[in-house]
Amino acid sequence: MALAALIAAAPASARDIGADDEIVITGTVLVPRHQHADRILIADGRVDIAGHVDGVVVALDAPVHIRRTAVIDGNVISLSKRVTVDRGAILNHDLIWADEKPAVARGANVYGDVRRVDAGDVGLPLGGFLLHVAVWLAFTFSSLVLGLALIWFAPRAPEAAFKTARERAGPAIAWGLALFVGIPVAAVVAALTLVGIPLGILLLLALLPLYALGYVVSAYVLGRALVRERRGRTPAFLVGWAILRAVAFIPALGVLVWIGATVFGLGLLTVALWRGRNPEDEVTEHPAASMTAA
Repeated sequence: MALAALIAAAPASARDIGADDEIVITGTVLVPRHQHADRILIADGRVDIAGHVDGVVVALDAPVHIRRTAVIDGNVISLSKRVTVDRGAILNHDLIWADEKPAVARGANVYGDVRRVDAGDVGLPLGGFLLHVAVWLAFTFSSLVLGLALIWFAPRAPEAAFKTARERAGPAIAWGLALFVGIPVAAVVAALTLVGIPLGILLLLALLPLYALGYVVSAYVLGRALVRERRGRTPAFLVGWAILRAVAFIPALGVLVWIGATVFGLGLLTVALWRGRNPEDEVTEHPAASMTAA
């Protein structure tokens, strides 16, 4: 499932979309006639649908206009503003509202229920989806900031990790697994002892930034493998980061990819740091080159 142009930042922006999930913080979502969208979630702005939406439409604080040519196969849920349904529009599931009563024209085809619920009573599937989106957005933003900071303030670190990925991928994976599993285990063991409680707490607090650092390093390495070197480090990171964050929106696959990226990134950093402390390791890797130089 592709996720293109995932976050809209400009309040007045309006975008036509293809067959994607559309997640908008503030802006306008347009689904033209003969166009498809998978699912729509908008926090603030407006939604105008004349095409086909395969899944749920969730509007937190945005009016929704469903035009006569629209077909929506999922629930339409509005927590604040009005939903307007034109004559001829097809809604194959429920129309759920919490504040302003929908305006449903005669001749509109609503095959589910039109019902009101309190905002706090929205069912578990929607609640789970919104929680998933909130976590995804939070980690997407934080990983972007962390990755850009790493590229700008410590550019040698991701480059060393990329070199390590090409030359020492196996040891990096082994070290990454050891750290990914070993640090939490060490933290729990330390916390079980009276003397080690502070150390255990510190180790547990260190997990999130360490894991995030490993993740963004893997994002850079992925992008660096796809983007030509002359284009620079920042475009390389953004490409790898965008790919990983797109995959992360798919619940089960996203977790697996996050684990893999985190493990690999932690391992790359560890091996790169070790090689940096032992420059003679570079000599032992290429003895033939050393003899030639001599």
